[in-house]
Amino acid sequence: MIYVALFIALILMRVVLANQPRLSNQTYLMVLVALFLFVAFRLDVGCDWNGYHRHFLIQMDLGFADALAQREPLWWALVQVVGGLGLAYPWLNVTVAVIFFAGVHALARKQPDRLGFLILLYPVLILNMPMSGIRQAASIGLMCMAFSAFSNGRTAWFTMCTLLATGFHSSAGVFLLLAPLVGYGSIRARLLAAFTLAVPGVYLLATGDSAQLALSRYVNTGVDAYGAMYRAALLTLTGVLFFLVLRPAWRTRFPTDHRIVVLGALMMLATVPLISLSSVIADRVGYFLVPLQAIILARIPFLGLGTVGSVLATAPYAVLMVMLAVWTNYSAHFHYCYMPYDSWLFSIPKIYQLPN
Repeated sequence: MIYVALFIALILMRVVLANQPRLSNQTYLMVLVALFLFVAFRLDVGCDWNGYHRHFLIQMDLGFADALAQREPLWWALVQVVGGLGLAYPWLNVTVAVIFFAGVHALARKQPDRLGFLILLYPVLILNMPMSGIRQAASIGLMCMAFSAFSNGRTAWFTMCTLLATGFHSSAGVFLLLAPLVGYGSIRARLLAAFTLAVPGVYLLATGDSAQLALSRYVNTGVDAYGAMYRAALLTLTGVLFFLVLRPAWRTRFPTDHRIVVLGALMMLATVPLISLSSVIADRVGYFLVPLQAIILARIPFLGLGTVGSVLATAPYAVLMVMLAVWTNYSAHFHYCYMPYDSWLFSIPKIYQLPN
């Protein structure tokens, strides 16, 4: 199967280039472009392909003012812009892929192992988001930029990127509560500011239209996210690993990223309990944390943990390989959504072409 074969090839590439950082970084750029083409130009692939096609057709009967009046205005505005330029629906997927991979690249540039970071994103994040849930994929791309800004201590840029991400997918709004913690000043003062803002912030998020709609749709309704428990379990295990094993060495080796990774790991620990409220809500928040999870796992070889570190560095690739193999072979949902893979790289099918 193409999805498993691609992951095996990526892992083998990572093994071969493990001790060649310069060549690994050069290969990373080629892999990034290849994954972009694989994702952006897919045809009738992804569980939400038809749903977002309906979004496109609906918005084409409306105007730009209608787009800005929606709950997630930047998403609808993007749909309007793509259609307004005379481009067919498949180009919306290309546009979202540009946003997503631009964000991934912004975060990858800060990693000592860019290729490993990208490979770890493939089985869960890349296959589920820009290859299916494109609205959240655009939001995640912008949040990757926000996480990078957080590490650089750039509060204004973090806040702006998070606000833009929220305009695509409202669940990104929860990360606005982290804004007071950006920077390198007194952590006590920043925690106090964060707590002061968190109380009204949580209230506004919980009572807002988006939250009420999510609660009405996903809490005690029998609507579940496929595989949410497994993805949340991986996030939780990563959070536990960070606090029990990796954090002391991390604080010394990567001090500028310590705070955002600690906050991300804490949020990872909350994903499994959140499933008791709603697997869909937990899954949507969890996808935003996968880039931070990949940062943690990809940096294990650089923490100087000896033999234990070598085992821990290998384990994520093995676990993800097993998870992907089981998912692709035994999930009827996967076969319905992702098989067969097809691409329109050199031509758009007439069914998706806009009338003259």
